[in-house]
Order: sequence, then C-alpha cells, then structure tokens
Amino acid sequence: MTDVASAVPKTRTIAIWALRAALAALFLFAAVMKLIGQSMMVQEFDAVGLGQWFRYFTGALELVGGIAILIPSLSVPGALVVLLVDIGAFFAQAYVLHMDVVHTIVIAIAIGALLFLQRAQFRMLLGR
Repeated sequence: MTDVASAVPKTRTIAIWALRAALAALFLFAAVMKLIGQSMMVQEFDAVGLGQWFRYFTGALELVGGIAILIPSLSVPGALVVLLVDIGAFFAQAYVLHMDVVHTIVIAIAIGALLFLQRAQFRMLLGR
C-alpha cells in the first residue's frame, strides 16, 4: 500500500510540471512573437484597434506569466496572469477578429487543470 500512496503525489508532481512546461513554452513563444513584431501579430493587433502598445503589453504579460509558471512559488499567480490573457484572446478572436476560438478554450482548460492541481497554493494566495 505504501507504493500506491507514494505514487499519487509523484503522479501529481509530474502532471503539474508537465502542465507548467507546456504552458510556459506556449506563452513564452507567443510573447516572443509579439515582442519581436512578427507580422501576423502586428496585423492582428492592428485589427483589434487598440494600437501596437497593446501588443507589447500583451507580450509582456505573456512573458512574465510564462516565466512565473515555472517558479513553484509564483506558479499560481503566473497561471492567473496567462488565464487573463487567454480570456482576452478568446473575446478578441470571437468578437473582433472572428477567428476560431477552440484553442483558447483548450488553453483555458489546461490552465484550469494546473490551478486545480495547485489548489492548496491557490487557497494560500487567497488567504484561506
């Protein structure tokens, strides 16, 4: 029975790190594309109509959130930052750009899973 009991935390730890790595890679890549001015990003943010400052702002949030997700003590706040970016992307793509939003939903589910697996840290962040 000891093996089963010790496997659960190990499996949970592996799942947390797998989600952290995947989400960090995704958001760090997206941040770099925005911050270097990749042409598709420039065009999308032109279409959104808030100006290119918003592309830099979004890229900075993705960069900070992507890095924070990899730091255990900052993983929950980092996940919340990128969740806000993802929610913004959902609305921009659905209502302004008229693009497919399925990927934003899948990303939100992955972030939600990470937050769920780190729910004790999330409760501590809320002061409960």
